[in-house]
Amino acid sequence: MSARLTIDTPTGPLTLTEEAGALTQVTWGGGGDDDTVLLRAAAGQLTAYFDGKRTEFDLPLKLSGSATQRGVCTAIAAIPFGETRTYGEIARDLGLPAQAVGQGCGANPLPIVIPCHRVLGAHGLGGFSGGAGVETKVWLLRHEGAGGFLI
Repeated sequence: MSARLTIDTPTGPLTLTEEAGALTQVTWGGGGDDDTVLLRAAAGQLTAYFDGKRTEFDLPLKLSGSATQRGVCTAIAAIPFGETRTYGEIARDLGLPAQAVGQGCGANPLPIVIPCHRVLGAHGLGGFSGGAGVETKVWLLRHEGAGGFLI
């Protein structure tokens, strides 16, 4: 059984989903008011991130999906706060086509916590499937002081 908690953020309401003691999903939009220790911790860490007081997350996560999806998410999670990588760079590291990395970013179930907004196209921002789309990606990159040469 899953539990959900919605928090207000500068990029709109985020709903956090917990299943079996691990964070499994972060989605834009409302939909939960459950109260668990993990959801409170996740809400606190995300609030601190948006307040500029946290640059990393320390939460139990559970990723579903194919081995490729999990590999892409692991590579994205390794990108430090305020830095970016391109789809092509991650693709080379993983031995995948850049398109597969883009699909992995788009299917990331834990945006912000697994910072897919830090992945850029070779010649531009690339896409973003969360919040208000690319506008949300731009907001997150500006918040982190990343990608200033593009935005």
